[in-house]
Amino acid sequence: MSSSSTLIFMVIFFLESLAAMLQNGFMVAVLGREWMRCHTLPSGDMIVACLAASQFCLHGMALLNNLMGSFGFRSRVNYFNISWVFINTLTFWLTAWLATFYCVKISSFFHPIFYWLKWRISQSVPRLLLGSLIISGVTVISLASGHSTLVQMSVSQSSHGNSTLAERIQTIYHNFFLPNKVLVLLIPFLLFLVSTLLLIFSLHWHLQQMRSHRPDRHDPSIQAHIVALRSLAFFLIFYTLYFLYLIIVSMHITTLQNQWHWAWDVVTYAGICLHSSILLLSSPKLRKALKMMLWKTLEKWWLISSYQYQ
Repeated sequence: MSSSSTLIFMVIFFLESLAAMLQNGFMVAVLGREWMRCHTLPSGDMIVACLAASQFCLHGMALLNNLMGSFGFRSRVNYFNISWVFINTLTFWLTAWLATFYCVKISSFFHPIFYWLKWRISQSVPRLLLGSLIISGVTVISLASGHSTLVQMSVSQSSHGNSTLAERIQTIYHNFFLPNKVLVLLIPFLLFLVSTLLLIFSLHWHLQQMRSHRPDRHDPSIQAHIVALRSLAFFLIFYTLYFLYLIIVSMHITTLQNQWHWAWDVVTYAGICLHSSILLLSSPKLRKALKMMLWKTLEKWWLISSYQYQ
């Protein structure tokens, strides 16, 4: 890839990350203010607020890592690896719980398990959030301590000339710790995948029922279901790409020097940016707050411009 193409993808990634951080920061500000004022939030908004905070940190960390790696500070990128793994793990679990919450609340499956989950899931949200935080912390601590121990042992054995044992230690790392890193992300991803597919199937089945009773394609309810299905399908594709990207990074298949790294980042992180947009626009509360903020901003600009022309 030429330097001009790399620069273009770098600019796109920067703008994409900035847009995602603005969206997530806005959601955290609105929901966090309500949380502090009312001392409580609806269960869905509670997950959205925590997810928006984690995605804000994720985009900021990715942007910082990529910029430092591209401008010759790759040795310092390792200092952010622990935080990056922690935020990624937490984001995956929060995304999985949000997909599960929406699947249970919105889907129309007639099964005793779904009825039981509908009754229990709202009460379980605080425990799920705390559990996600604990799981992410324990995962990062175990991976970081194991990796640090193996690296120290490998360096020690190499300095003593025992290259065979050092190679065995590296083999243990690649055969044990790398699969564990993949497994840590695979469990919440499968939970997200199953929940999203069930929700898509339920919405599609409900849409077919509505069309059979109301064949008008321009019906607002039918259009809303079509938009929801498209949003879920697009996000499922982009989020799967992001999961594959993390697997590639974890297995060290690609590095920061890869000529297609910035292009791949633009595509994969677009899924998280798209998810932020979906969360923002699908919530009436957040849409109302966004309209009020934009209206106040336009009023201020109009007052400033009218004052300047006087």
